[in-house]
Amino acid sequence: MRIRATVAALSGTLALSALAVPAAHAADAPKAPEAATFAAKAPADATVGDTKITKITVNGGKDIVVGTSAKKSVKIAVTATDPSGIEDAVAVLWHGSSFDEDHIDGSMVPKSENGDCKAVNATTSTCTVTVVADPNVNIYGNVLAGKWKVWTIAQGKDGDHVQKDAFATSASVKRAARLTTNASPEPVKKGKTLTVTGALTRANWDTLKYAGYTKQDVKLQYKKKGASSYTTLKTVKSDTKGNLKTTVKASADGYFRYVFAGTSTTPAVTSTSDFVDVR
Repeated sequence: MRIRATVAALSGTLALSALAVPAAHAADAPKAPEAATFAAKAPADATVGDTKITKITVNGGKDIVVGTSAKKSVKIAVTATDPSGIEDAVAVLWHGSSFDEDHIDGSMVPKSENGDCKAVNATTSTCTVTVVADPNVNIYGNVLAGKWKVWTIAQGKDGDHVQKDAFATSASVKRAARLTTNASPEPVKKGKTLTVTGALTRANWDTLKYAGYTKQDVKLQYKKKGASSYTTLKTVKSDTKGNLKTTVKASADGYFRYVFAGTSTTPAVTSTSDFVDVR
């Protein structure tokens, strides 16, 4: 059937442009196919008959957060409808400026040529595929952080089909972040000065190591012992190495933590709290 042939072509000809691989990952380049991308073999947007794709959900609607080593499995659920019922539907995630072999610089393709389809009713089904984000294979550079588009195709049982190069839904692929907090001295006398340090780091996909996230606003929060919520005391900017440092007056036993709101390329992160005994 057409959908299987198309997905087979995508999987078989998938490749990430060698020019897009950062120098630091040159040794890893052979792990991904070479030459042109699958766009060279995939036909452009097309609709034949009355098949429609009504909804796509990537990773349950959450960001795809990738560190420096662990693989991340991502489910893509495609809901489609056709008067005859849905035979199959699949999807691919891709990154680039446009869906052609010269402008795609990253992709995640499911191993299966078919989706796992569950009927909603006689005309509508939701088909799910799984792709993998792997910093050693297809998340090979910081340039790939941000929005990824969804290529998708669905086929009705009567052979009708619809294909979209970039569905309205997109996915955010972000560099994992870490945040620490340490308040000292401990214990401390009431009214004395506390120094609260910490560090904001994030995954560097060029080097496969964590590095300081510089010049970022991070909130210092405090919760008095026995209280139910935190209060923001001030905003601290990370330095050129991602380090954080500020001072506050000790008032009562309580917990300090740093909180980072996140950016378009890096998720929000909250540090483990540090309890301070005030005497």
